[in-house]
Amino acid sequence: MSLEVWISLVILFGVGGLTPGPAVMLVTASSFQYGFKPAMLPALGVASANVLWLILAATGVSALITQSDTIFTVMKALGFLVILYLGFSAMFGPLPDLSGASDAPPRGKLYSKGVALQLSSPMPVVFFGALLPAFFNTSAPIWPQFLIMLVTITATELIGLACYAYGGDAIRKFLDDPKRARLFNIAVGVIMIAAGAWAILSNPAH
Repeated sequence: MSLEVWISLVILFGVGGLTPGPAVMLVTASSFQYGFKPAMLPALGVASANVLWLILAATGVSALITQSDTIFTVMKALGFLVILYLGFSAMFGPLPDLSGASDAPPRGKLYSKGVALQLSSPMPVVFFGALLPAFFNTSAPIWPQFLIMLVTITATELIGLACYAYGGDAIRKFLDDPKRARLFNIAVGVIMIAAGAWAILSNPAH
């Protein structure tokens, strides 16, 4: 992989990792509710799911998915249902307890939310199915390129999500009023659902 292609990859996924979307809102909501460290568990779930998307991109399967109207439509519908569930959970779920009396849910539950969201969301289908295949040089060995992309995408994704986790934790310390905290949760949930809807409407089946 040339340096120019790698820099383009960093820019693409760096900007993607910082763009407010369902994954960003999930991490922000988790950070606001439980703090920075627990919020990095759904972030790790998102990064783990990206490994599967990257494998599908390397094998060409994800590109085929974006070209199939039926499969792409079904995936978007299922993904939006997952986003709706997570969005409403953020809006009407428990408020943060700054007293430290309540603990975060089991690590596996937070991690699995990130995995489920990233596997079902229509946004990675577009990134990994429509955009990423263009970064592969088919005349060169695929797997060294795969490893470079894996490290690059994982790093940029986690850095971007960590920024939002830090921000959510900082906001958590200031919104000690239950009404303001609830309004923040509602705003996060609405943005999460709106981002998912935008991804679906802006990327119709072919």
